[in-house]
Amino acid sequence: MSIITRIKSAIGLEARSTLGVNGWPVPLSASAVTPTTAQSVSAVYACVQAISETTASLPLILFKRNGDDRERATDHPLYRVLHDQANPEQTAIEAREYMQACVLLRGNAFARIVRGWDGQVRELWPLNPDNVTVNRTSSGLVYDYTKDGVLTRLLSHEVLHLRHRLGDDGVLGISPIAAARGVVELAIAEREHGVGTFTNGAKLLGVLKFPGKLKPEQRTAIATSWASQHAGGGNAGRTAILEEGVDFQAVSMSLEDAEWIASRQFSVEEVARLFRVPPTIVGDLRHGNYSNSVELSRQFVTMTLRRHLVAWEQAIAAKCLTEAGRRTYFAEHQVEGLLRGDSANRAAFYSSGINDGWMLKSEARKLENFCAIDGLDSEPVSPSAPETPKGATPEQLSAKARPAPLPYPSKQKEAMA
Repeated sequence: MSIITRIKSAIGLEARSTLGVNGWPVPLSASAVTPTTAQSVSAVYACVQAISETTASLPLILFKRNGDDRERATDHPLYRVLHDQANPEQTAIEAREYMQACVLLRGNAFARIVRGWDGQVRELWPLNPDNVTVNRTSSGLVYDYTKDGVLTRLLSHEVLHLRHRLGDDGVLGISPIAAARGVVELAIAEREHGVGTFTNGAKLLGVLKFPGKLKPEQRTAIATSWASQHAGGGNAGRTAILEEGVDFQAVSMSLEDAEWIASRQFSVEEVARLFRVPPTIVGDLRHGNYSNSVELSRQFVTMTLRRHLVAWEQAIAAKCLTEAGRRTYFAEHQVEGLLRGDSANRAAFYSSGINDGWMLKSEARKLENFCAIDGLDSEPVSPSAPETPKGATPEQLSAKARPAPLPYPSKQKEAMA
């Protein structure tokens, strides 16, 4: 290994290469996939937004145990931090959305915990993961945060740390784009190929055929003139003027171009698989219909969001509550919030619970933020199917079972025939 190769390897510029056009080597850029470049791929951005927006928009409630029952701990300072305002500058949804996106793109999310005089959490300040270094010491983990050249050391109980899948070091998490860097790198390469094609190409995609041999300077002049008049999207559709017996032979889409389009579609599925997001959630409806879209939406909650929701709840219990507080309080997401914009499904959910006896009418009104009605739960529940009236005669029962008469006399005669 030469000294130049060692220097390149030390600073992360590996000299690996693959064969490009006509066998010429094309160097690979080291660490080309970053959170910023990864989000330039629409499928990656859509997956990150689908998970982070949904997770942050779900109500995160701090509950207080009361025997076998529970109630909202609205008088606890942490309730407002999780549900309303994370800090004086950011709302709860803004802070949680940013931290969840950091978990997906960088594998880790950090928030500085600010406590009051009584030791209760008063504020959560999200930190840029790129400026945080985690070290393991004899007394536990410490977090070194650098901002504007100033280094601040935070102890473990002062930082809310969310991780994606835990790495081998047992300290930091590994993001999906770091674990499967090649998937995103391929999607970026396909996108850049398309950008280059439509930037340098034109509607007049083809070959210029000359009757004689051209000199090198003639080739350069013709190529420059042709590119200035017909290359690029702004010159698309212009009419070409050919002289001296020049012939333009149009070239249709090659098989390589058709495979490029198919590979772009497959990259969407690959990225969705990487983040465990159903393709229909990110707008890929090629294989979606009404039946499987409903099922995929359910799987998005049970198989995609559940892991992230549990990670939030357990991290809050570990860092924002004391040992005594964990015996009394716990944080939980209200997944029913996903039905907030679907009135029909919410009504069916409440009706099923009330009729089957596992929900009270007052509880349904409370979930809808309606005011309470005295004595509502003491009223009998109306059955879903009409009951048979008491004292009904057999003639009345047979009349109820008889089908309704047909609207037209001619149809009645045909039915009786």
